[in-house]
Amino acid sequence: MDTDEFEDRLKALRPRLHRYCARMTGSAVSGEDVLQDTLVKALHARAEGAEVDNLEGWLFRIAHNTSLDFLRERSRKAVVPLTEDIEAAPLAEADIVAISFQTFLRLPELQRCAVILKDVLGHSVEEIADIAECSAASAKSALQRGRAALRQLAQEPEDIRLPLMSSSDRQKMTAYVDLFRSGDFDAIRAMLADEVKLELVNRLRLEGREKIGVYFTRYAEETRWRFALGAVEGQPAMLVFDSSGPMERPAHFVLIGWSENRIVDIRDFLFAPYVLEAIDWVRLG
Repeated sequence: MDTDEFEDRLKALRPRLHRYCARMTGSAVSGEDVLQDTLVKALHARAEGAEVDNLEGWLFRIAHNTSLDFLRERSRKAVVPLTEDIEAAPLAEADIVAISFQTFLRLPELQRCAVILKDVLGHSVEEIADIAECSAASAKSALQRGRAALRQLAQEPEDIRLPLMSSSDRQKMTAYVDLFRSGDFDAIRAMLADEVKLELVNRLRLEGREKIGVYFTRYAEETRWRFALGAVEGQPAMLVFDSSGPMERPAHFVLIGWSENRIVDIRDFLFAPYVLEAIDWVRLG
């Protein structure tokens, strides 16, 4: 497999890898961060001459270990005890979609891994064992326990996740959204820090206020977008709706990082539609 083919395969597998990372970390946004680390590690290993027989299994093993590293760094603890080792039927696709990322996070790591790989992504028990580096018996047991625990958790009322937004952050994000709505992109450019960073997730990264000017020009040329103040997983966000289609859900969203009143970081998820799957969002204005 040459380099171009390898990178094409990575691109094709990106949505599946994100589905895994998002549920393992309990966050679509954190899942994207872990996915990017996974791909960097994969590209580095490839450059170092790693031999890969099963690319998908190899990538999921890297994603699995990277997710665990991320969770351990955050010092998250599983809160669901092991259930009895009983036979449990697969979770239906409708049930999977309805279960929040945070609910998956309440499962112990191996149970979470097994359920996601089997019921979300369709891997076999043997493939789960290979990815999680455990025995097939352990993988099967974790799958059964995880299914049973998820069914129990799904019956419990969920806590309402209100956005943790200070009045200052809300005012700054409201101003940013209002400027987008009015098309006053010169005013936004005036708010940029000199070393502002732009990430069009899954497409490109730029740094410096002069280099990212075209980003706002492209938005100015596009008339179908509608903008609203919102929160994504508790973070202040600009929700972007597509007026040419159904507007029940945002088409994508933008996260902004601030240093006092200067914009230092823009993360735009326009080219990463897979991140929107079952994401926790709320419209605030």
